[in-house]
Amino acid sequence: MTAVSANGKCTEKHENGAHTNGTTNGTSVPTNQPQPVYYTPPQNLESFELTLRKHFEDKHNLKFENYREFHRFTCDNYGSFWEDLLKITGVKLHQQYQKVINHNLKINERPKWFEDVAVLNANIHGEITEFTFDDLRKDVYRTATSLRNFGIGPGDTVCGFVPNTYDTLVAVFATAAVGAAWCSASVDFGPAGVLDRFRQVRPRVMFTVNNVTYKTKNICQTDKINEIVKELTTLEKIVVSDSFTPVNFNASKYEQSDKFVSLEQFKTPISDVVLPFVYTPVPFADPLFVMFSSGTTGIPKAMVHTVGGTLLKHIEEHLVQGDSKKTDRLFFYTTCGWMMYNWMISFLYCKGSVVLFDECPLAPDTHILIKIASKTHCTMIGMGAKLYDEYLRLQIPFNTLYNLSNIHTVYSTGSPLKKECFAYINTYIAPGALIGSISGGTDIIGCFVGGIKSLPITPGECQCLFLGMDIKSFNFMDEEITSSDEQGELVCVTPFPSMPSHFLNDTDGNKYRDAYFARLEPFWAHGDFVRVNHSTGGVEMLGRSDATLNRGGVRIGTAEIYSVVEKIPQVADCIVAGRLVEEGVDEEVLLFVKMVPGQELTQHIQATIVTRLRTDMSPRHVPNKIYAVDDIPYTSSGKKVEVAIKQIVSGKAVQKASSIRNPESLDHFVQFRL
Repeated sequence: MTAVSANGKCTEKHENGAHTNGTTNGTSVPTNQPQPVYYTPPQNLESFELTLRKHFEDKHNLKFENYREFHRFTCDNYGSFWEDLLKITGVKLHQQYQKVINHNLKINERPKWFEDVAVLNANIHGEITEFTFDDLRKDVYRTATSLRNFGIGPGDTVCGFVPNTYDTLVAVFATAAVGAAWCSASVDFGPAGVLDRFRQVRPRVMFTVNNVTYKTKNICQTDKINEIVKELTTLEKIVVSDSFTPVNFNASKYEQSDKFVSLEQFKTPISDVVLPFVYTPVPFADPLFVMFSSGTTGIPKAMVHTVGGTLLKHIEEHLVQGDSKKTDRLFFYTTCGWMMYNWMISFLYCKGSVVLFDECPLAPDTHILIKIASKTHCTMIGMGAKLYDEYLRLQIPFNTLYNLSNIHTVYSTGSPLKKECFAYINTYIAPGALIGSISGGTDIIGCFVGGIKSLPITPGECQCLFLGMDIKSFNFMDEEITSSDEQGELVCVTPFPSMPSHFLNDTDGNKYRDAYFARLEPFWAHGDFVRVNHSTGGVEMLGRSDATLNRGGVRIGTAEIYSVVEKIPQVADCIVAGRLVEEGVDEEVLLFVKMVPGQELTQHIQATIVTRLRTDMSPRHVPNKIYAVDDIPYTSSGKKVEVAIKQIVSGKAVQKASSIRNPESLDHFVQFRL
């Protein structure tokens, strides 16, 4: 890992905001809630972003009055921005490039970039195992040497059916060390979902585990693994990690036992590793990760992300946007089937540490994530927005129960973070912390929008557009929106390094073009519905544009409906879907609600929903029909499965994707189809 250093620190004066902290005991939020005082940049702020800003000011004899002016410069001069960032952060290229990028090529032409050219593992009981950077290096060297001896190198893909643990982290870095690509599936996937993904990459080696735990229960993975190995005929070696029986590994319980080996048996003894270890040099555009779409509308698309593009984008997000330092410790709750895992482990480039955890975040202990954050003295925490929703519902004043005084940044993603959750986080988790509501996706293995220390927090908004990401909002007439009140489609108009190099099994590139450019060619249409606040520079995420409702030609983001309905005490959860009427232009809006146990969807509650939506939003937000359902479908990363519901109620067939956490919930909606 390469050390990162910036030449000096820059400061900038800002209006100072008052921050409060406190610790007492209790189990519920006091009724008289204090008025939240959100993060405001302190006077004489020092940050990596300001240092980088000063670099470009000096280099070009410019003066940026604020972050937004600097952002505009990085978009207008994106080649220079990414090149200087690469140099300043110490990324090593093994070949000298001839040019950064061909500026004559538009984003849909996918120009090439730089052509020719320590860990804490936590369990459900809150027990912490620490690994130093030296431990990590040695284990990576041992595993990488074995992969290399097995013939794995550039052009190969190694897969992992794995939990978020230290052994998995070692396998990822070892794969990268020999120049191969990595892809993974979460251990909660069924065999069919794993095979839908891994068949596309044709791996020779798979890392996996004998057992996992969930809600403290030990779950044997043998049957799943046998089925996967039987169907995945390209596999030659299956490396099994087992924290329950690490010494007495028994390969005979597997059907093709000759292919199986324990992780400890597979790793080369450190005495046999040739030192200094030599990493396999690869071009900037070589594959690093193969990522997969959710698969809610068909076989998951396999997106190839490059080693250089991924690293450079993640460096920008962690070092520049996040101002992460060697003294920081990040705990982001994620599985290995979500891109946030790949994002999180790149944090190690900052020389800070990461906390790994792979268990249920809410049962049997609703406090477990916060307990771990406190016990490990984390400075940065993150999770899906739905978990903050649950904390808000439970009204737990965490900072009165645990010492969370080290936390200065709180990340949220996966779905829009409600204003009420901003207030809850700011009051009862980390008062005065930077709340980084970040949004991007697997497609870019990073973010378009998020947080920055040099700007104040506006509840309900992602603070800013990320540097080098030329983001616009387009209306239904495909025109750029310049009003803060108008909603539109999130669009990126210039190239960025972490675009997928290609999709697998897409020889003519049509799947790639259809995914991003068919809607607004030549621009990248990401599929998010947003409102850009031209006053603050922030962005309000309103949901997926392919799930956006159309009422009389006016588009409505589903998040606006959820923000109202989910405040009603009798409603536990909800999901909304549009269904085209016979003319095929306007939509009938159907609202499905999951009631709190013991509650029924009465006419009175329906009337309350209608009144609240009409009063708090507009008459267009009022659904045509309201139905009660037993459950609401979610992906494993905490996103409501809106598009699948829209297809079901419109009479279309929908595949039960393995990425859906509760696929049986889709059955409730068949009765409402046309």
